[in-house]
Amino acid sequence: MPPTDYILLVEDDISIAEVVTSYLTEAGYHVSHHERGQHALDHARKESPMLVVLDLSLPDVPGELVCQELKRLGDIPVIMLTAKSSEEQRLIGFSLGADDYVVKPFSARELVFRVKVALKRTAEVPADTTTGKLSFNGKALILDPECYQVIMAGTPVELSATEFKMLLRIASTPGKVFSREELLEKVLGYTCEGYDRCIDAHIKNIRHKIGDRSKNPVYIESVYGVGYRFNGVKDT
Repeated sequence: MPPTDYILLVEDDISIAEVVTSYLTEAGYHVSHHERGQHALDHARKESPMLVVLDLSLPDVPGELVCQELKRLGDIPVIMLTAKSSEEQRLIGFSLGADDYVVKPFSARELVFRVKVALKRTAEVPADTTTGKLSFNGKALILDPECYQVIMAGTPVELSATEFKMLLRIASTPGKVFSREELLEKVLGYTCEGYDRCIDAHIKNIRHKIGDRSKNPVYIESVYGVGYRFNGVKDT
């Protein structure tokens, strides 16, 4: 059985897996490597990893399906590895719940950096946000940063750590317009050209989960050409 702080690496290219494992091990992480998606899922069900590095092109199960199953197991950060570099492919990955997306060929050092950022993002509440409960629209929407919980109309809503922090970020300052670049830096922890559209995918997921319609939103309004604004009425 692996240590409880291990990283699950799902990659069928042995040469890539060896390099990634070497760099992650050097950075102080325990790594469990699997070449097949189903084996990785079986492993994750027995012992939940703290993060998964997931190749999308696997020999048995599409990586997208593996990502979905991992997210059903719990709020496990997932970094996708893929040769698919189009913006559309990245957005599909983020819409499935991926926390980050790295295109092959990639720098192993950069991947380690992204792993560290993802783990830090999961463990910490963003700076400049409240640490107490927030409620809006007569307690129709409640955010509890202490336990990463969202209650919508009395029903718990499951958001990933990234989604929760993004919602908390914008909800902490109702009426303020947040640019995609600002959310990318403040919530995801870095900026990268071409990745600002991933914010759209995360916002789409949040809206869907809290039942907020994009055409007539109660909470999250799109500001054309800029980003997003939270319009919920904060309870006093």
